[in-house]
Amino acid sequence: MGKLDFVKEEIERLKKEGLYVNIKTIESPQGAWIKVDGKEVLNLCSNNYLGFANHPVLKERAKRAIDEFGVGPGAVRTIAGTMKLHRELEEKLAKFKGAEAALSFQSGFNTNLAVIPALVGRGDVIFSDELNHASIIDGCRLSRAEIVRFKHADPQDLKKKLEEYKEHPGKKLVVTDGVFSMDGDVAPLDKYVEVAEEYDAITMVDDAHGEGVLGNSGRGIVDSLKLHGKVDLEVGTLSKAFGVVGGYVAAKKEVIEYLRQKARPFLFSSAVTPPDVAAAIAAVDILTESDKLVVKLWDNTNYFQTEIKNLGFDIGETETPITPIMLGEAPIAQEFSKRLFKEGIFAQAIGYPTVPKGKARIRVMISAVHEKKDLDFALEKFAKIGKELGVIE
Repeated sequence: MGKLDFVKEEIERLKKEGLYVNIKTIESPQGAWIKVDGKEVLNLCSNNYLGFANHPVLKERAKRAIDEFGVGPGAVRTIAGTMKLHRELEEKLAKFKGAEAALSFQSGFNTNLAVIPALVGRGDVIFSDELNHASIIDGCRLSRAEIVRFKHADPQDLKKKLEEYKEHPGKKLVVTDGVFSMDGDVAPLDKYVEVAEEYDAITMVDDAHGEGVLGNSGRGIVDSLKLHGKVDLEVGTLSKAFGVVGGYVAAKKEVIEYLRQKARPFLFSSAVTPPDVAAAIAAVDILTESDKLVVKLWDNTNYFQTEIKNLGFDIGETETPITPIMLGEAPIAQEFSKRLFKEGIFAQAIGYPTVPKGKARIRVMISAVHEKKDLDFALEKFAKIGKELGVIE
């Protein structure tokens, strides 16, 4: 037996169980309609909530930054890679979030890998929602702190777990997603904060899917729940609603200064490129000036979710534009996705291990770039395929 035979065996197993991911190629800018593998299809997959990924202002700012600063930073931030643009982005993000300071990273994933191990380590305890994103899970593992999982969106279970560690001498960190990316539900962050304060625990929220979606003009979950100054660290991404790439953390000035000295992805990986940073600044500027796109996002969301439920589909407990069309087992979700593509809709199936077995779904992502006619087209096709496959009557 060859030493890498397990690779082929695992791939075959994934295909047999309907869990193999067929990665499609996008051949156009992100928008309501895109070209995928040579075919024009309605885009219901993208995290491009506000349409910033192909926004003319962001594109112009990116082009201008290339002319002024070049295409790359040439170094890590702590040596020679911190440019004027990075400082500007961080100052504007802090102001937008209502925080004292902010620090940007190469991605949202990297931000969690940077922040969590810098805050806690051996001898400390992390209390993590059981449905937290993979980047939080990996950040927790890298820290080497003890990890205690509490029941999803359950403040009472969090309190019970914290009580069990009441006399523990190490630091305590409570970490959660703000919006859970697979189900679209929102963390009871206000209740988590209340419990954490009782046990003197640090609080951290990853608001990747709340940025640009929740709160005043998309300022996120902390703003929507009026928790300014009560959550110790807010992690965000620039690659979803902000339409570019990168991540950041907002917190008190001394915490950000500490992370500049301790966060390994900041210390050992090159800075984000000038055009990306400039485009991200433009996104923040637009949201600071107007909530027009956020309002349209929610108008589209409310319309689509009402109509898809009227057709008889189960969309779970979503409270956000993330709309899971619950289908059960992975093979039927895969078949549903294939038929949608044939009908002109790009909406990928999601199954185990991304979601639990028996909870496979089509995850529909609503955007401000969708028009009502686009959503009506989608509803028509979902109804047709749902009846063909016996998902709805």
